Amino acid sequence: MKIDIGKFSINIEKSGNPDGPVVMMAHSLGCNLHMWDPQMSLLEPDFHVIRLDMRGHGLSDTPEGPYTLDELADDVIAVMEHQHIEQAHWVGLSIGGMFGQSLLLRYPQRFLSATLCDTMSVLPAGAMNVWKDRVAKVESDGLGSIKQATLERWFTPDFLANNRTAIDAVASQLDQATDAGYLGCSRAIMQLNFIDQLSSIDKRVLLIVGAEDMATPVSASEAMHQRLPNAELVILQNASHISNVEQTDAFNSALGPFLRGAASLG
Repeated sequence: MKIDIGKFSINIEKSGNPDGPVVMMAHSLGCNLHMWDPQMSLLEPDFHVIRLDMRGHGLSDTPEGPYTLDELADDVIAVMEHQHIEQAHWVGLSIGGMFGQSLLLRYPQRFLSATLCDTMSVLPAGAMNVWKDRVAKVESDGLGSIKQATLERWFTPDFLANNRTAIDAVASQLDQATDAGYLGCSRAIMQLNFIDQLSSIDKRVLLIVGAEDMATPVSASEAMHQRLPNAELVILQNASHISNVEQTDAFNSALGPFLRGAASLG
């Protein structure tokens, strides 16, 4: 369902137990809310799940960019206000984990826990040039021009070769993202720098990262783990960037107990 949050609309999908604790979920750059389909059978029995399409992705509108991570975080708060949600548990992957940090820093009273997956808190040395090149490529040739390279960055070669149905599902999400939305969110990522503020986050945080993630490597999650005072780190073997899809069982085995514990569901 599309909801009006002011100057544009955000698409959300609600499912699960309407009386359960709220879990809000945000996807990777280029994907949409269906990236989280593999987690629904885990979450829906106990939780009221709200997945959103980030601006410029899925069925959400594409306001004029560029965007900032704080603006993407404010979109989440606008959705919570619209849905009369006081508090929630946050689950975000990649850019969803990046603006999840903005949420924890700027709206700590609204979030009970956070799961930050395959993400980082600051761009590493040399990454800015990579992002500038990627933005220039999309500006000149469109998002489709980087589709195959993106899939190869997101998944291990073995998974790419042997899981065509899952790969096609993610590829179709890339097809739905708009060039302007991808570019606007890319420029938000290019401003990422929360690393020195992490020590002020006192919420329970679960960090999940694929051992073979080239986009947001294990070292980035380790740096976050060192600074977050109440965090645990899970490294998933044989997984790259979209680890919730590539290693669904292992991902769910980490996420389920963490969320049930954070929500005191036993």
